[in-house]
This record gives sequence, structure tokens and C-alpha cells, in this order.
Amino acid sequence: RRGGDGAGRGGAVRAGLAAGQRRGGRGGPQAARGRPQEGGSGPGAGPRRAWAGQRCNLGNADACGAFQAFSLFVKAKEVPAASRCPGGGEGVRWRCCRQAFEELPGIHRHVALHHSGDVGRQAGLGAGPGEAGASPAGGPAPAGSATRPSGHSCSSNPEIYWALPDTSHLSHDDLTSQVGEVLLYYCYCEVRDPEKLCAWQKALCQHLHLTGKVRVASEGINGTVGGSKAATSLYIKVMLSQPLFKNILCQEDFKSSAGGAHCFPDLRVGVFKEIVPMGIDPKIVSYKETGIHLSPQEFHREVEQYLSQATQGQSDTILLDCRNFYESKIGHFQGCLAPDIRKFSYFPSYVDENLELFKDKRVLMYCTGGIRCERGSAYLRSKAVCREVYQLKGGIHKYLEEFPDGFYRGKLFVFDDRYAICSNEDIISGRTR
Repeated sequence: RRGGDGAGRGGAVRAGLAAGQRRGGRGGPQAARGRPQEGGSGPGAGPRRAWAGQRCNLGNADACGAFQAFSLFVKAKEVPAASRCPGGGEGVRWRCCRQAFEELPGIHRHVALHHSGDVGRQAGLGAGPGEAGASPAGGPAPAGSATRPSGHSCSSNPEIYWALPDTSHLSHDDLTSQVGEVLLYYCYCEVRDPEKLCAWQKALCQHLHLTGKVRVASEGINGTVGGSKAATSLYIKVMLSQPLFKNILCQEDFKSSAGGAHCFPDLRVGVFKEIVPMGIDPKIVSYKETGIHLSPQEFHREVEQYLSQATQGQSDTILLDCRNFYESKIGHFQGCLAPDIRKFSYFPSYVDENLELFKDKRVLMYCTGGIRCERGSAYLRSKAVCREVYQLKGGIHKYLEEFPDGFYRGKLFVFDDRYAICSNEDIISGRTR
């Protein structure tokens, strides 16, 4: 690559060498060291010439991607100018893996030796069917399915790598520890460039060694990711500082539970039409028409009142579970109505077939984390038959944080390798009313 800073000219060479090795090309570091360093001066000039022997192993696009990814990775490790020693350029200029580097060749060598995989992933090199975020059909595949035609994986976008957080204060063990957690979150908002947001999410998760599933659409983002506590904590911090979410997302919007990166087989990030698949165009039924949010405390009081009235046969309220039958079967709120549906895209049909049931009723809706209630309550309200529609803010996850022994009994089904998490010892079987 012509132009750019020293990191782009000299350092990107090593990313190319590493990528070339992964792709089965000839040569590699040994071959590069054996080539004469022709002309040029300054850090990385010789290795840049050596790269000429490797370019036959990478297409022009791949080579350019490797150069850019390496340059941007090094750039992300720079120590802010205000933190450097006076005198311009003296003292520590880069930090990575708890090491300090004063000269460009030093940080280049470190990145080439220890982070070639990270750079390769950011450059999008060597992404085969088993690579994070990809499926055999080229799109993100949900659990239990090989492909999802309605969505597609995002391509790498070098422009967003500068926005990755500094992890120089964390060791590799800090980021990859098996003792961690799983985050569940969503944010409905207007996304003008879903592809760019998708590329940033993919790069961010890879940078922090997170696994999981993230859906991006023009209506927002929906994610569940697992990793070390250091990684998930930094992920939340970065998400809250992102301009797109800064005034919408807050700390309590992230639901956490014990787990880690091992709870998911890989990382899958893609662009879809809906961030939760209800099967209704978001322009027709918008999240902006959602039901009234109730905090866990408010919802608890409503359920308490509902159960008290129901025993006397005087209730005008329906406690509606928006989840699938296999979820409500292992855990649910006492006295709930649980539709016998296999997936959320069947929920609109269930509502249409039971409009008389909801007529003039107060409806209390709930789901795992709250996202299905956003669109589900909007759809129910669009039928104009209910007296009022309410939903549990933060879903069962947040309710159990405050009422682990409350009105929700049994286990909470989760869509990862844990299958379910437990807050009480009740064993639920059979159907609800």
C-alpha cells in the first residue's frame, strides 16, 4: 500500500505473511528473511520488499485488507499523545498485552508474532464455513439451522477498526478466561447503515474474544454474547459510549448470567429485516407502538393482584406468555396463558385467531428479555380490542434478579448451550391454562 503511516507501510507486511501461511501459500517469515532488503529506508522498509514474494499467495483485495487491518490494529495500541513523555516521540508510544513499546519495529514484531489471528480475522482472511459469523450459505445461521435466507453476514469494513477499544491493560488470559458471563440485550432505534453497524459489531466481538449471536436491522440491534467478565464489561462500556445508542441504552438494559464464550459454538453477526423474527414488516407494525412498560416491581404487584382476583373469578386481566411452548413448559408465571406456538412468527396468527379472548381485557405480557413483547404488544394493540396492554420491562431475566422466589416458577429457557438457567427449585411439567 502506498502512503499511510509507518504502521501501514511496514507493519502490515507481517499480517500478510501470517495470512499467507494460513491460506497455504509458499514462503512465510523464513522466506521473507532470506530475501535481500532492496532500497528504502526507515522501519519496515526491508520487510515491505519481502512482501513482494508473498503477494502471489493473496489476491489484491486480500493483500490490501491485510495491510489495512495490521495498520489499524497497531494504531489502536497507540498511547494517547497526552500520556507520552515530553519531547515528541520519546518514551512509550504503544502498549499491548501489558507490554510497552517505544519503537515501531517492536510493536510490529509483537503484533506479527502474537496477534496474526486477530489481524487475519479483522481483515476477513481465511473465513471458511466454520469461521465465526459465517454459515455454509454465506449468511449467519441460527442454532439448529444451517442457513437463514432472510439475513446475511456482514463483510469486513476497515474504516470501523479505529473504534475498537484499547485492551492493552488486559492480558490474553483476562480476555479468554472461561469464568465469565452471558449478556442479553436489545435496542430499538433507527439504524441508517446496518451494514456498517454489523461490521463494527463483528470486529468488536472478535477483538474481545466474544462468541454468540447478534442481529442488526434498520430497526435496531439484538444480541446475546458470552465471554470473560473483563471482556463483557468492556463490551458494555463501549456499547454505552457508541453515539447510536448513547442516549437510549443504559447499564440495566444488559441482562447478565453466569456463563462465558463456551456457551456458544461460534460468533454469528448478520443483517436482517427484523431484530426479532415475528414475520411482520417493521414498517407495518413498529416497535414505536409498543405496550406500556412495567418495572419488575410494578409487574410483580400486577401479578399479585391478578392472582388474587382470579381466585375469586373477578379478574379482567390476562397474563400472557409470549414465548414458545417449549420455553413455557419448563418455567412460567403462575396463572399465565401460554400459547401453544413453536416460534414467535406464529404469535400474530395466534392473536388473530383469539381476538374474542382479548376483547376488553387488560393484558400483562412477558418474555425472556423483553424484546418479543416490544413487537408482540404492538401487534396486539394494532387490533384495537384490548382495554390496555402492558409488558414486563427487561423480561423474566430482570424479574428474577429482583424476585428470585417470586411468581415465576421453574427454569428460564435460554438460547445457548446452557439451555436453561434456574432461580428456584420448582420442577414444572404439563401445560398452563
